Amino acid sequence: MDLGIAGKWALVCGASKGLGFGCAQALVREGVNVLINARNADALQLAASKLIATGKDSISTRGPHATPPAVLTVAADITTPEGRSAVFAVPGGPGRDFDIVVTNAGGPPTGDFRSWDRDAWIKAVDANMLTPIELIKATVDGMSARGFGRIINITSSAVKAPIDILGLSNGARSGLTGFVAGAARSKLAAQGVTMNNLLPGKFDTDRLATTLGATATQTGKSLEDIRRAQQAQIPAGRFGTPEEFGAICAFLCSAHAGYITGQNLLADGGLYPGAF
Repeated sequence: MDLGIAGKWALVCGASKGLGFGCAQALVREGVNVLINARNADALQLAASKLIATGKDSISTRGPHATPPAVLTVAADITTPEGRSAVFAVPGGPGRDFDIVVTNAGGPPTGDFRSWDRDAWIKAVDANMLTPIELIKATVDGMSARGFGRIINITSSAVKAPIDILGLSNGARSGLTGFVAGAARSKLAAQGVTMNNLLPGKFDTDRLATTLGATATQTGKSLEDIRRAQQAQIPAGRFGTPEEFGAICAFLCSAHAGYITGQNLLADGGLYPGAF
């Protein structure tokens, strides 16, 4: 299926690896120009090299007149005003005129809520709620003027099924969820702009590997035993891959997804037990 977004510009945050990279890669395959952002410059350049190769490979599937999409990088902390300014000022980029924005911030630390002070809460809210809102504010009016826009916020399955040790994440990301629920149903919806949240469950990323490693250390069990036990809890019987997560993201960004807005799409292999 041609997603109808070749030539569009996308900003993908946290795109040096994991789910962010999976989203960027899926968009590049569709001919979308991407500006990828992360804090680690070396990891970001490596990701860009892979995306450039993906773009060249995609030409054969997109027709004889297709050209490789642009891949730009900005190594900066997107949670700061300076980082956001750098993204919007990069040479060769679209400025603030992105057609697609994929927000993605690393989850706050786990722990006991009794140990989190005000600074911990402010940092979590700033990264996981206020930064996406600032990016939306900066780009959404241009989207509405052009009659097309896609906002995708990568949040967490813990928004739908909160986990006690993820209180900082639960709180901050639930705040973003509430904001999007209202903004997505404003007049922007009739101007071709959609806003949705993607809620990943357990995907095979570096972050999951770190979590599994910590569990193995705490329990004295082998890492492989921990992996098998957690996969057994998932109806799909496995962890998700960044590639399939990216494919979901790309469809939500497509010309065919204009009637989907204000939604929280859970991708967890069936782990969440409810019907709603």
